[in-house]
Amino acid sequence: MEQVLRPLVVFAVTLAVTIAIGMVADRLLSRAADRRPRNRLPALLRRVHLPLQMFLATIALHFTYPLAQIDLRHDDVVLNVLAAMAILSAAWLVMRAVDAIAENTLDKYARRATDTARVRRLHTQLTLVRRIITTVLAITTAAVAILLLFPNLRTLGTSLLASAGVIGIIAGVAAQSTLANLMAGLQIAFGDSVKIGDTVVVEGEWGTIEEITLSFLTVRIWDDRRLTMPVSYFNSKPYENWSKGGPQITGTVFLYLDTSTPVDELREHLHAYLRSRDDWDGRNWNLLVTDSTPFGIQVRASMSARNADDVWTLRCAVREELLAWLGREHPGALPKVPTSVVERPHAMAE
Repeated sequence: MEQVLRPLVVFAVTLAVTIAIGMVADRLLSRAADRRPRNRLPALLRRVHLPLQMFLATIALHFTYPLAQIDLRHDDVVLNVLAAMAILSAAWLVMRAVDAIAENTLDKYARRATDTARVRRLHTQLTLVRRIITTVLAITTAAVAILLLFPNLRTLGTSLLASAGVIGIIAGVAAQSTLANLMAGLQIAFGDSVKIGDTVVVEGEWGTIEEITLSFLTVRIWDDRRLTMPVSYFNSKPYENWSKGGPQITGTVFLYLDTSTPVDELREHLHAYLRSRDDWDGRNWNLLVTDSTPFGIQVRASMSARNADDVWTLRCAVREELLAWLGREHPGALPKVPTSVVERPHAMAE
């Protein structure tokens, strides 16, 4: 009877103590979040509750297992399994904690900073650093757990380390593109060439940088399509970054009109219309005749806006307004298609 009750009591007490510790830690974080609602770190750290419980339980069971006095032939296997689970849960705990700290850091910086470009740069850097830490922890903990579960692999590991030079060369050649993307991701994160939230034009597509990882970059196209590209592309090929140097941008509208167009009146109407638009930031505007052909003229209207979204809306509105105004006030200024009368040849005599 004692052989059954003793293990049950030991395991039950161990789990009860670890659950109580986890609940106390979660309650303290909850109170700290209620007392300081502006500080999001305590609330974010509550995400580590589950991995913390697993870590405490596996560590406690690892040390209290001998007290249960279970007569098994492979006690060392059970201890190795508990140790491996403790290492995996510890890595999970660190990943959750790193995510919470990174998100809290970005939130605090975003509340203080007035430059959105710096906020996007920090967001990009924290995202890539978090992914690097997660990848390194996952690989390291998986390797340690495998060595604990399969001790016979330690000899194999020693021989692999002895030939690490040759393996490194082979792996470097095989993973050349992966390593190139990894280095490109680090250059993007700390080189400030492109950031999450930037408006770019890539391969003829206009969109916003939505995600940057160690291997690929996702651009959200204006029509909600996603363009996924390797990060090495942005270090080897040209692209347009409309957010570089600030989100302000100047848009243009081209109109092809007749030579009789009253350009001065059109210019005045453009200025009056821009003053009525909230998406015009007031920095600059202009209307010029940029080209002429035997059949008409080319008119370019330019206007500035706060960001790429506003300038797109403003360009479409200006184009519609100018064409509608010309159609109402000066219909003769709209482009004409030159035609000529062609006489039909006389029917051939029979």
